[in-house]
This record gives sequence, C-alpha cells and structure tokens, in this order.
Amino acid sequence: MKTLSYKILITGRVQQVGFRFYTQQRAIDIGISGSVQNLPNGDVIIIAYGPENFMLEFINWLHRGPSRAKVMQVDLQEIPFELVSGFNIASY
Repeated sequence: MKTLSYKILITGRVQQVGFRFYTQQRAIDIGISGSVQNLPNGDVIIIAYGPENFMLEFINWLHRGPSRAKVMQVDLQEIPFELVSGFNIASY
C-alpha cells in the first residue's frame, strides 16, 4: 500500500473551535501520524503521514472539521516521507 505525506494548510474558522484536538483524535483513530499546529494568522497547519486509504479518509474529514469549525480551504502540498510515531499538537 502506498504511503502519502502532506503538509496541509487549513483556512477558515479553525481556531478556538477545538480543531487541533479533534484533528489529533481523528488522526490517531484512523492511523495517521504527524502533527497539527495553529498559525499566528488564524490558519492551521498539519503535517500528516499515512497509508493512502487512511490519508484520503483523513483529508475528507479535514474538509468538514469539527462541528464548530468552518473550513474554507484545504491546501495540500506533498512532502518527503519521515518516520514519525504518534500525532502531536504543536505550538508556535
């Protein structure tokens, strides 16, 4: 199975709505490793590594986000694979 690696930029109302917490929980539940971080401009950035089918499910969820979020845009940028365990909430 192919492994995908992305830097994902999420824009919209994605801070102060539990986005990082729910993203971490979703990633752990479906087997994605990486991290999620708030950016000073109000966006959220995610580094994600995982099997193709899990990654597609994760990205589909990111287009909706948690119930209080309003996702406006999801930008994907492929990045080199790194072996990372777990999924962390990072701070800027």
